[in-house]
Parts: sequence; C-alpha cells; structure tokens
Amino acid sequence: MPAKEIRLDAHRIVDEPYYLAQGDEVRIAEVSYRCGMPLLLKGPTGCGKTRFMQYLAWKLGRPLITVSCHDDLSTSDLVGRYLIRAGEAVWMDGPLTLAVRAGAICYLDEIVEARKDTTVVIHPLADDRRELPIEKRGELLHAPPEFMLAVSYNPGYQSVLKDLKPSTRQRFVALDFEYPEPEQEAEIVQREAAIAPELARQLVRLAGMTRSLRDSGLAEGASTRLLIQAGRLVARDIPVRTACHVAITQALSDDPELLAAIDEMVSSLF
Repeated sequence: MPAKEIRLDAHRIVDEPYYLAQGDEVRIAEVSYRCGMPLLLKGPTGCGKTRFMQYLAWKLGRPLITVSCHDDLSTSDLVGRYLIRAGEAVWMDGPLTLAVRAGAICYLDEIVEARKDTTVVIHPLADDRRELPIEKRGELLHAPPEFMLAVSYNPGYQSVLKDLKPSTRQRFVALDFEYPEPEQEAEIVQREAAIAPELARQLVRLAGMTRSLRDSGLAEGASTRLLIQAGRLVARDIPVRTACHVAITQALSDDPELLAAIDEMVSSLF
C-alpha cells in the first residue's frame, strides 16, 4: 500500500550529492531498503555518514528527515505531542511519525546521545513489525514499504553509558565507515573544497599525522569534513597556515601541548 501523500518538499534532495563510494555500501543499503531492513552507520566524526544518507535518499527518490540526537531528546520529540492552539489541544507529529506517515527516510544521527528510554520507541519500527505505537493518541502506525529507518553513531566515543544495547543493535544492518584511503580522500577534498590536487594531498597528509596522535591524548584526528573546511578557506584567499589553524588545529583540541604539536605539523607541511 503506497504511503500517504504528505508534502515534504523541504526534505527532498533534488540535486545529486557528491559521494565517492568506498565499497559495496550503496548496493547493500539499496537492498536493505527494498527488504524493509533498517541501517546502522558506524564511523568516526566527519567521515561521510551523513553525506552517504543524503546520497542514498537522492538515489531512492525519498525525502530525508534527519534528527540530531542529544541528551534531552524525548520520546515526544520523536513521536509527537499535543499543543494548545486557540484554546484547543492539537496533535503535532514528531519527525519520526512524519517520516512513517510519508514513507520517508528517518535518519537519527548519533543515536547513542539520546536517552535510552527514548531509543526504545524505535524497536518495533526496526524489526519485522515495522510499526510505531503512538500511545498518546491510542494509534498504531504501520510503516509503508517506502519508509526506512537509519541511525548512526561514533564507536570512538563508546562508553558503558553511551552504547547501543544489543536489543537495539541487533535489529539493524550495520555499515562500517572509515576515513577513505588517502588517494580517495584527496579526491573528495579537492572536489568539495575546489582546490588544487597538491593542496588536497597535503591536507590529507596532515590529517593522517593528526590521527596518529590518538595515543597522545587527542580524542580524534582531523576528519575529512575539517579538511574540506580548511580547503574552502584557502580557496578564498585565507593563508594556508591560518586556514589550518582555525579550521583544524583549534577544532581538534584546547590542550596547549596538542595545539602546539598540530601547528608544528602544519608548519612542516606548508
């Protein structure tokens, strides 16, 4: 049965997003969609998980509703709530409910940041039932074939308090994302930042050097996203060392020793 027609023009991706596939992730995601199976995207910050979802939504021709999860995200934030308007209680769908009704893709970014009592609401959507109970309305929504649920998280920040429970994790098809190989990453940075190939390669070398600092106390090295941001600054006539300092060094740490170490890496390359 086709999804109820709900206008989600603001959530439709009209132009093809640039995405350089690293393996079979696009095909696996497409097959998962056709089979009604949800996706779990695992990988470090800024490695391309959100861009992948944008590309997938464009390729499948479905609206993409993205929710950035956080500590205060409640079930009502996802499902919906009653609001008082003109003295009357009016129901307002949350993003998850809206996606189910419209047959859209709902992408819960950094799912482990949400409260555990909130993530339980996705369980019946993520298994064979594919249904969403709306307790406040006494309503049970059955997801149409067009609907897809996807979640992501960064395993690098896992802890006992912030990890997916097995009862949640085992409902998903899991795709593991890493930073691309240097040649591919340079191609992505060159394309996205509109910079010269040599500069892109040097930025990727810098990223590799910062990623080696994890054993020295740096939580995470420079992401592909940070390299693109630095490249865009350089493309608009910001000196390369300045661009790297504000877009990479300062974004990675507040520790004086680490800041000095990263700036020294920048100086050695540029």
